[in-house]
Amino acid sequence: MKLSVVIVNYNVCYFLEQALLSVRRAVEKLGQPVEVFVVDNNSVDGSVAMVRTRFPEVILIENHDNPGFSKANNQALRIARGEYVLLLNPDTVVEEDTFRACCAFMDQHPNAGGLGVKMLDGQGKFLPESKRGLPTPWVAFYKIFGLAKLFPKSRRFGRYHLGFLDKDQTHEVEVLSGAFMLMRQATLQQVGLLDEDYFMYGEDIDLSYRITQGGWKNYYFPGTRIIHYKGESTKRTSVNYVFVFYRAMVIFARKHFMPGQAGLFSVLINAAIWLRAGMAVAERLLTRAAPVLLDAGLIYGGMFFLKHYWEQNHKYVPTAYPPQFMLVAVPAYILVWLTSAYFSGAYDEPTKTSRIVRGIFLGTVLISAISNFFDAWRFSKALIVLGGVWAVAALVGRRLATHFLRYHDLRLSERRQKNVAIVGSAVESLRVRQLLEHAAVQARIIGYITPEVTAVATPAAPAPVLAGPAWAASGAQQAVLDAETTLAAPADDQLGEVRQLAEIIRIYALDELIFCGKDLSASQIIGLMVSLPQHPAVAYKILPQDSQYIIGSSSKDAPGDYYALDITLNLFRPQQVRNKRVLDLLTALLLLLASPLVLGLQERKGGFVRNCLRVLGGSRTWVGLRHAATPTHMARAILSPADATPVATPLTEATRRRLELLYAKDYEPGTDLSIMLRRFRWLGVE
Repeated sequence: MKLSVVIVNYNVCYFLEQALLSVRRAVEKLGQPVEVFVVDNNSVDGSVAMVRTRFPEVILIENHDNPGFSKANNQALRIARGEYVLLLNPDTVVEEDTFRACCAFMDQHPNAGGLGVKMLDGQGKFLPESKRGLPTPWVAFYKIFGLAKLFPKSRRFGRYHLGFLDKDQTHEVEVLSGAFMLMRQATLQQVGLLDEDYFMYGEDIDLSYRITQGGWKNYYFPGTRIIHYKGESTKRTSVNYVFVFYRAMVIFARKHFMPGQAGLFSVLINAAIWLRAGMAVAERLLTRAAPVLLDAGLIYGGMFFLKHYWEQNHKYVPTAYPPQFMLVAVPAYILVWLTSAYFSGAYDEPTKTSRIVRGIFLGTVLISAISNFFDAWRFSKALIVLGGVWAVAALVGRRLATHFLRYHDLRLSERRQKNVAIVGSAVESLRVRQLLEHAAVQARIIGYITPEVTAVATPAAPAPVLAGPAWAASGAQQAVLDAETTLAAPADDQLGEVRQLAEIIRIYALDELIFCGKDLSASQIIGLMVSLPQHPAVAYKILPQDSQYIIGSSSKDAPGDYYALDITLNLFRPQQVRNKRVLDLLTALLLLLASPLVLGLQERKGGFVRNCLRVLGGSRTWVGLRHAATPTHMARAILSPADATPVATPLTEATRRRLELLYAKDYEPGTDLSIMLRRFRWLGVE
């Protein structure tokens, strides 16, 4: 066995599919025996079923919990038989010659214990973590406090990412990235497997260090490239990432540095953890709250001038309103107006003036009604009405100004369509159109760009040498593909050839390019990403061969995304998302208050209280999708609609998914209440 490939997966089904398709082509090019492991950490997005259906030769290890990255990798490493072992992230795409080139390099360098390659993000930009230095206390200090970012090419401050080393040259490095970490089996037998004290992050640094301590060398090898979407499997912008990543560095310091150094390092890192976490929380809150705060400021400013105008010109007794009016009453008015506007959809896209008017009108009526009960705070009905009119003008005016600055028109309610071009054959171009239409993506398809003769996918290649059955699509998928070969795109829809791509982007002001994996190899797609002039506004996505999902990512810090879910499903509409959250909060609160009375009815009493708290915190929802794919931001469901179906025999997984999709399509909050009542004894299920 020449190579063992190990992929640990957790809820990134569509990225895993693309990764395995690229692995297939790389195995073909290597031409030597390869075994591929997928270790699934209890995913709920259909990953296991997808691997079984599309990749039956893969050695699948199913975990019934999430033991973490290190433990999951070690499960496969303990039974791997390859001369070389590759740890590969599921959100990656490897070039066709990646395995061949890397194994050849290792064959030629018997002192090499580990190897990393040039990694690019979803936009084709070089990822500096492709080569890294050891995070000694000073190196970590420079990174934490921003000196590494300010002086990336400095030999003193830039050691974390070794920015002073040429990214296009081979170098000895200290640390490899766990996203692509090729190691010699003999090296692992000497230095040991991944340290399972690390749940996620830091285990690659630890193992890289032990490789060099064992007398081996780690190399950065730019002779091949991979795409690493990065954001999808790491969620780098989350507060959780800050805590887990930097605490992993503390574990490393305590394990490998002298006690005195480790103590100082631990203090610095812990200080940085809270600093970075606080900054991350503040940035997230500010980003989300900025539109609301701006609206509140505009309304408050308008109310200040309205008050003075009314006092001087229309008040029966021309005296000033008490200070409490601007200090207490007006902020309370603004809170009611904006809350009502929010629940009316004023902050949903696309912006609609009717939603703003409806929300502010309801808020004005509510303020007027409530003020009747408080004589001391009943200042002026006229100012409430005028304030409501000004609030509508302020909210609509701000949105018009923002829209005009961005799009140079005043068509506020129109969602601007993206200009999209497809790089691929006419048949695949039509398939992309069908997928975009099915996903209800707001896009204007400008046309398609044909690959050059050398870029067209070759006929059936020799079967790869694998330690299992040959790679193959399912019969149903093949039937779909056979049917699609009879379709053709419009003859006048061709924009040009791939060699003209840069000019086509400029002429048609493209926002997005979709590469067809059936017509272009991974090497050609990566080459185009790198060679095209950097257009910040242009996003790249890939339709993998025979896949139903178009995948991409805007940057290394942004989560990867895909056109997969039918966004017309009622469950995912913003208004229903809000209604569902309000329902969850109210029911969880009521159940907690009533827990002394209802706890005895629950099958799992401890789980019932925990679930109430989880629902209040937003990490769980009472009813949702547990078997069908869901967006990553959706809370995990306690009950599934399929659970409430009375049947004599257990439902199949496919039936459960269909029932959940019907629930999502026709979702109403009352459905959740009905399911909760029918499965009331099981609200404590974990």
